[in-house]
Amino acid sequence: MERPASLLACLMVMGLLLAGCEQQQPGMAEKQRRVATMVLTDLQGVEHSLADYRGKWVIVNYWATWCPPCLEEIPELVQFHNEHKGNNAVVWGVNREDIPLTELKRFVAKQRISYPLFQVPADSMSPLGPVLGIPTTYLVSPKGEVVARHVGLVSAQKLEAFLQSHQNK
Repeated sequence: MERPASLLACLMVMGLLLAGCEQQQPGMAEKQRRVATMVLTDLQGVEHSLADYRGKWVIVNYWATWCPPCLEEIPELVQFHNEHKGNNAVVWGVNREDIPLTELKRFVAKQRISYPLFQVPADSMSPLGPVLGIPTTYLVSPKGEVVARHVGLVSAQKLEAFLQSHQNK
């Protein structure tokens, strides 16, 4: 199956990574942050709402199976989720491609992804903000506010450092 537009998007993201591009949500002064609302249905048909996760950080990672940086960060996201899910943070994976659900479920099982996964159309809008390329990761605070966006590869170490720096804010 050819995915030329998807390949182009991935190459653009890789270019951003090489340029060291890290973006935070614009205009995120403390008083300007908005509460994020998002409800998605996971691959097993269970509905999840950001509101259900108040009191925890929610790391929302937009990705695709064909994207090399996305594949590279999956083990890091699994590690982070497994270490934090019982305490202060969870990871949500949002797959942005039009592939059959059975194919996506096989991929998830093979990768041993333990965090909740959702599938949305590749061209869908994100209620958290723009997804200009993938991977794109949004950080939602325990209050439900979108506080940061990172375009490009993330690691468990980067997520740990971010949470530590924002624990008392």
